[in-house]
Amino acid sequence: MKKSVLIPSILLIFIIFLGLPIFAQVNCSLLQVNNASVAAEGHKISYWSGVMELPFLLISVFFAFATARALKGGRFGKGMNLIAWGFVVMAIGHLHMQIEHFYGYNIFKSLIGETLGTLAWFIALIITWGFSGLGFYSILKSSRGK
Repeated sequence: MKKSVLIPSILLIFIIFLGLPIFAQVNCSLLQVNNASVAAEGHKISYWSGVMELPFLLISVFFAFATARALKGGRFGKGMNLIAWGFVVMAIGHLHMQIEHFYGYNIFKSLIGETLGTLAWFIALIITWGFSGLGFYSILKSSRGK
């Protein structure tokens, strides 16, 4: 791995590790689970998958933009850039889902209301799929020489 990629990656992992006590202090139910409650409920794996989802999605966003920058434009670079922006919108949506899952707080519905919040969520899904689809289509066209 290049030195320019290694240092931000280590920094990101370190920041995430330091953030765990903050989640515990703000009453996040994930970090207040003990072994007895895990054995009793038996389905706490969804908590851990939710926690692991965000760091890996952020790493994917980082590498998508790094790849787009390395391709220096063109159809491949344009396609990868569209995919990276789709990942950004997806990361925001998944962060919203985890906040709602752990804290019971729906940001979209609180800010813009029930109907517009649901519509905003739907539009975000369309944007994510649209950017990703257009990006992959651009890469497919480039690979065929069109």
